[in-house]
Amino acid sequence: MNATKILLSTVIVLSYFFLTSCIQPEALNTEADIESCQIEGDLLITPPKIENNRVTLMLSPKADITRLALDFVLTPGATIVPASGTVLDYRQPQSFVVTSEDGQWEKTYTISCMVDKMGTTFGFEHYRTAVDKNGVELYHEFYEVAVEEEKLVEQNIWASGNTGFKIVAAGKTPEEYPTVSSPDGMVGRCLKLETQSTGKAGEVLKMPLAAGNLFIGSYSGSLNALKATHFGLPFSRAVPIALCGYYKYKAGAVYTDKQLAEHPDKKDNFDIYCVMYETDDKVTYLDGTNVKESPNLVAMAQMPEADKIETDEWTYFYLPIEVLPGKTIDPAKLADNKYNLSIVFSSSKDGAAFSGAVGSTLYIDQVELLEEE
Repeated sequence: MNATKILLSTVIVLSYFFLTSCIQPEALNTEADIESCQIEGDLLITPPKIENNRVTLMLSPKADITRLALDFVLTPGATIVPASGTVLDYRQPQSFVVTSEDGQWEKTYTISCMVDKMGTTFGFEHYRTAVDKNGVELYHEFYEVAVEEEKLVEQNIWASGNTGFKIVAAGKTPEEYPTVSSPDGMVGRCLKLETQSTGKAGEVLKMPLAAGNLFIGSYSGSLNALKATHFGLPFSRAVPIALCGYYKYKAGAVYTDKQLAEHPDKKDNFDIYCVMYETDDKVTYLDGTNVKESPNLVAMAQMPEADKIETDEWTYFYLPIEVLPGKTIDPAKLADNKYNLSIVFSSSKDGAAFSGAVGSTLYIDQVELLEEE
C-alpha cells in the first residue's frame, strides 16, 4: 500500500514538473504602432489619418495648436516618448518614438496638424519617400504645402495604393512602384501612375495587377483593397464647380481580368473623377465599394469615355462638377465641415476590380479645383 502511495505521489510530482515545463511565458509583443489618437473636446473634424509612420490631424480653427495634448492608443505593451498627454506646439510637425513591449523595435512617427482649409491647386511638386522601421526606402508619398501663420506647412491630403503594393514589392525601388513622382512634368515635377503586375504573390491573393492611383483621403493598408481605400477629407470652402488640369496617357498592350484571362476586344483606359458627399454619424468616408454609388453623394465630376485619348502631349481636361438630382449643397453644412471631397486619378479605370493592362501609364499635372466666386 505504501509502495502504491509512493508511486502515485511520484507520478503526480513528475506530472506537475512536466506540465509546468511545457508552459512558457507568453512572448512579449514586437509591434510598435500608433493605433489611434484622441484630443479632448470636439477639435477633430475627421478621424486621424494614420499611414505608415505619419499621423495627420485635421482640426477645427478654434484649436490652439500652440498648446495641444494628444492621447494615444498603442499596440499592446508599447510605450511612447514624449508620453501620451504631453502638451506640445504643433505649428511644426512633432516626432514621437514608439517602442515595442519587448523593447527590440522602435518606430518614429511624425505628427502634424492641419487647421487651414484644403488647397485647390495641385502641381505635384512635393513628395517624400516613406521608409520602413529599418530605414529602408519604400515608396513615394505626395503632399501639399500651405502658408499658415507666415509658415510653410505640409498638408497630407493625398493617399495611394502604394501602401498595399509594398506587400508584393520585394526588391523594388520607390521609382518602381505604381504611384511615383516624375521629373517630366508640364511644369517641374508631375504625378506618374502605372499599372503593374503584382507577381506570383498577387496571383495567390487574387490581385494580379495594381493600377497606379492617387486620391484625396487615406489608405488603411488592409488586404481588402476596396475597403482599405477611404475617399475624401473635409471640404469647407466655396461650392466646387469644376476640376481641370493636364494629362498624358498610353494604354498597356494586353487587357486582363482578375483571373488573368486576356480580352483582345478590350482596351484599357484611365479614370479621373471628383466626388463630394455628406458625412453623418454612420458615414465618415466612402470606400472602393460605394464611392460612385453612395446615397450620401451630393455632387460629382467624371471624365467621359469619349474624351479620354492616348496622347504623348500634355492635354487639357475640364470636368464640370454637377450636383446630383434631388441633392443640394447646404451653405451651413459646408461651413461646418459636413461635406467631404475627393479627387481621384487611376491609370486603369477597372483597377479596383484588378482588371486592366500592365504598362498603362497616366501622367497628371497642373490640376485645379474651381469654385463659385
